[in-house]
Amino acid sequence: MPYEKLFNPGTIANLELKNRIVMPAMGCSLAEPSGEPGPRMIKYYADRAKGGTGLIITEITRIDDETGVGTPNQLSVTNTHVVGQLSRLVEAVHAYDTKLFVQLHHPGNQTPSRLIGGKQPVSASDVTCKVIGEQPRALTTEEVEGLVKKFVFGAVIAQKAGVDGVEIHGAHGYLVSQFLSPHTNKRTDKYGGSFEGRMRFVTEIILGIRSICGPKFPIGIRINGSDYLDDGISEEDAIAQAKYFEKLGVCYINVSCGTYDSGTTIIEPNYFAEGWKKHLAANIRKAVSIPVIAVCNIKHPAVAEQLLEEGFADFVGIARGNLADAEWANKAKKGEDRLIRKCLGCMECFRILNDGLPLGCTLNPVLGREFEWGDEKLVKNGAGRTVAVVGGGPAGFEAALTLRKRGFRVVLFEAKERVGGTVTLAAVPPCKTMLNEFIDTMEAQLEKTGVEIRVNTPASLEAVKELGAEAVFLAAGGKPIVPNIPGIEKAVTAEDVLAGKADVRGSVVVIGGGVTGLETAETLAPAHKVTVVEMLDKVGGNLYPSIVMHLAQEIMKNGGKIAKGKQLTEVCEAGVTVKDTKTGEEEDLPADTVILAMGVRANRPGLDAFRAAFGDRLILVGDTARPGQIYDALHSGHDRAFVYDT
Repeated sequence: MPYEKLFNPGTIANLELKNRIVMPAMGCSLAEPSGEPGPRMIKYYADRAKGGTGLIITEITRIDDETGVGTPNQLSVTNTHVVGQLSRLVEAVHAYDTKLFVQLHHPGNQTPSRLIGGKQPVSASDVTCKVIGEQPRALTTEEVEGLVKKFVFGAVIAQKAGVDGVEIHGAHGYLVSQFLSPHTNKRTDKYGGSFEGRMRFVTEIILGIRSICGPKFPIGIRINGSDYLDDGISEEDAIAQAKYFEKLGVCYINVSCGTYDSGTTIIEPNYFAEGWKKHLAANIRKAVSIPVIAVCNIKHPAVAEQLLEEGFADFVGIARGNLADAEWANKAKKGEDRLIRKCLGCMECFRILNDGLPLGCTLNPVLGREFEWGDEKLVKNGAGRTVAVVGGGPAGFEAALTLRKRGFRVVLFEAKERVGGTVTLAAVPPCKTMLNEFIDTMEAQLEKTGVEIRVNTPASLEAVKELGAEAVFLAAGGKPIVPNIPGIEKAVTAEDVLAGKADVRGSVVVIGGGVTGLETAETLAPAHKVTVVEMLDKVGGNLYPSIVMHLAQEIMKNGGKIAKGKQLTEVCEAGVTVKDTKTGEEEDLPADTVILAMGVRANRPGLDAFRAAFGDRLILVGDTARPGQIYDALHSGHDRAFVYDT
């Protein structure tokens, strides 16, 4: 076994866990409107249990329906009617020898009024979360006492359903954390003031649960190792809290950090290093004797193993890693690291949740859709029939993989020397190296499933016919958009720049402020004076705001500029002419190199010939069907292959 520490059994309270891998709580919005776990949520968690995880902690689970709603379609323990379905979830997870804890949660001031029926959010004090932007009202003493009872009742519901324990969410700036932190707790009653006062709310919750659920029912707590706020919980405060919680009898401490106001420290974008916050867990572990769980932006099993070997924690939290690949643990145990789809840190999962939708992932087209689109639902009627896939980018890769799982003989044609498509270019900018690992995983998965890959081989109708293929999946990607304006021949494309095919000299104007334009500008900014020109009033497209902010900061700290609301009208010898989209006023921007990053249009080589030969058995996927991001390409390839000939 390559990772002995990681797969050594461990103990939390009276529970023996089969390994040291914990899937920490992550919002998924897959519950039924009633708050019960329905078939979609049950399948989502069951797949992670089947994938080898030792302990699963549910998403933030609502204990209060009045002011405590955190997400749409949130798991709830506010009413006894959930016990039946919650027990079904327990059974599904236990079937794979995985333990299940329910995380008890109240968002406090970190929820918008629209989620709680227009009511004003509540908090320990009337301190506004800058991200939410709505001033909360301070809870009365009587209301706090009432919420203590609701936390306790939630634990009782969980225990009745057969869960193995509960975790109190005392981190990330949510309500319990708002009482613990001096940043948000300005109270003068018994729940504020001194250290003991700030601890009183959670103390009463823990003692209340113990008095009702019994001394053997495990209670864990998630805390911040630091708020990363000047007046918030410091590392020293966190150590003191951890010692206090151990004396109270909690069975483990799950160490995280940050609040919405220091949000990138909670869920790290791609520019954070793997394991960057391991010292926070180490601080706590040195101070207590109960188990410590560390969440450290872990992507690779080797990093998880190293954290355990070096004594930073007793258990490791594999959060988004379990979203990108439900089989993370099993693959690690087998030493199949190349086959793991490793989290990119692209924040797409969080962006989707913030839009009010169920969880999704750039690299995992099945995430959040396991019940409808999981491998168990594949119609395996391929019977060795041949299908050709033209193009080895994300859409072609996922289509080929899915068709092969269904039993088809799949031949993939790739004109270049390696699969990957434009992912190879997307991996060039800073902090994007995880995409190179995804290409490696693409190759490994195709090889393992038996897809025949023909690189350096452009697909022709004749070559496809020679195979005896019954269908063609055309996944040839997209071509850069080049507008028909004066002087455009003087410009180069971002694709050619990232591929090293275009010479970049002197000052640079990048036309297009989408992901490609911003990342190209970030790549060039240290060596060139760069200006990004975007026709819309915002840059970054659908990128998560923290990533857009980071890219903009990297460009500007190197002296670059971003001009929004400007439309390219001409490329000149000395630069470009742009027009203000509101006033129509034109201006000249000097540049030695003009780079086009204006998106792509569908690339459809041989479309007419293929269509004439294959009719409705020519299927367009990815950018060839509709230009988009990697997320769109993988989902397109998967879904079209999933339903083909069914």
